[in-house]
Amino acid sequence: MKSFNTTGLCNPDKHYMVDISDRIEEIRKLVDAGKYFTINRARQYGKTTTLSMLERSISDDYKVLSLDFQRISASNFVSEELFVKALCRLLLNKRDIDVPDSIALKLEEFVARTEHAAMLDELFYAIQDWCEQSDKPIVLMIDEVDSATNNQVFLDFLAQLRLDYLEKESRPDHPAFQSVILAGVTDVRHLRSRIREDEQHKVNSPWNIATDFNIDMNLSENGIRGMLDEYEADHDTGMDSGHMAKLIYDFTSGYPFLVSRICQIIDEKLVPGVYKSLSEAWTDNGMDAAVKRILSESNTLFDSLSGKVNNDRELHDLLYRILIEGETIAYNQLNESILQMEMYGFIKNDSSRVVISNRIYETLLYNLFISEEEIGGNRFIKEGGADKNIFIKDGVLDMPLILEHFIKTYHQIFGPLEDKFKEKDGRELFLLYLRPIINGTGNYYIEAQTRDQRRTDIVVDYLGRQYVIELKIWRGDRYNESGEKQISDYLDYFGLDIGYMLSFNFNKKKEVGVKKVQIGDRTVYEAVL
Repeated sequence: MKSFNTTGLCNPDKHYMVDISDRIEEIRKLVDAGKYFTINRARQYGKTTTLSMLERSISDDYKVLSLDFQRISASNFVSEELFVKALCRLLLNKRDIDVPDSIALKLEEFVARTEHAAMLDELFYAIQDWCEQSDKPIVLMIDEVDSATNNQVFLDFLAQLRLDYLEKESRPDHPAFQSVILAGVTDVRHLRSRIREDEQHKVNSPWNIATDFNIDMNLSENGIRGMLDEYEADHDTGMDSGHMAKLIYDFTSGYPFLVSRICQIIDEKLVPGVYKSLSEAWTDNGMDAAVKRILSESNTLFDSLSGKVNNDRELHDLLYRILIEGETIAYNQLNESILQMEMYGFIKNDSSRVVISNRIYETLLYNLFISEEEIGGNRFIKEGGADKNIFIKDGVLDMPLILEHFIKTYHQIFGPLEDKFKEKDGRELFLLYLRPIINGTGNYYIEAQTRDQRRTDIVVDYLGRQYVIELKIWRGDRYNESGEKQISDYLDYFGLDIGYMLSFNFNKKKEVGVKKVQIGDRTVYEAVL
């Protein structure tokens, strides 16, 4: 029986996987065209699995030299001589590719030298001989190049690859690799070094010959559905695979690790315990439980992300501005901070606008920012936690009562609403108040399409029920009516009959409190602060 896998290489013979054959075919076109390129994506984005499946796909037509630079220790990057010896040992230990005897003897001789150690140029002359003798073109794949990017010797290695590529382009008979693929988090195209010693002032990229890699590595909703259909054929849970695929995609935006982890939790962690059967687990409620669990667990991916945010204040503040303050930041591929956020998987380019890459990350970051306030002893968190028991009745949130008490708490702490108030203040304070009420049982996320300086929609999932709350600053009756129409349409999208509005109103004659408004066949509770 297959299983879902979130550690190491995924194997379609052992694991439930999204069919990525279309992606492999697109990458193969680059290989056939003799391109050198980098597959740089965030951690656990399926890079290694993609390389493995590509190797399977092209092995009839090419010899694939697949290396992992994690096997070269940091000490071997100290000097060119040590690096060449380590790389030769790595090549000699490749059991899955035949190294011609004459080349193997050269590599062994390089390793054995004690005086006049072999240098990169000698190694590349041997590689040229290998390419010339090979009965098939050789494709070089190097995974985990991040372990080498801080070392000058690696930059020199890239420069040698670059020279061979340029010579192959000018002389088609020049023996060189058919294609070179470097995989890792870091995009080595952005590395800079002096290509030749005599070029004292000319700094360039040793990998500026790399072609753009624009192939989408996210898993599609249809692809997720196909994987679930295969799972369903084995387990007969009765799930609606199309509906479940849509939910998974909505939360993950197709981030491979998150897709597999949610499925793994539903399959392995919820039965027995939370649910009696897989049929109960593969439902909306099961999805809520899986998302809650993944947000509360510690794993290598989340630990890496939180480490980046905590150790880089500029990154922290940029993400805070996007999430908490609702600031719109234009995507600019030349901005180093934006490139860093994208490289680590925090953000994506959405119509030339920077947005958080998926709902899981968004909620994870919100929880991180809110926990900073919690550690600081924020009174809104204390008040929400203290009142928690009165807001939950038979597993249902009394959202009107939550809104009513939030208004009361605001006035107790800050007094009347002041003109200097910003919407981001209200967004943060409401989430600070709400979190301890739903913590451990429910989830929340901010609807990305409505997160701006004018309005924000918060969606709360709690024990299988959804609550949509629109937060906005009052800008007159006409604007309010428009907001009522917007939330009514949004309720249609979620299939809900009841919605909530929280308005921050500076009108001195306003009526503070919560009232019920009927909009067609929808009920909206409007809270005015």
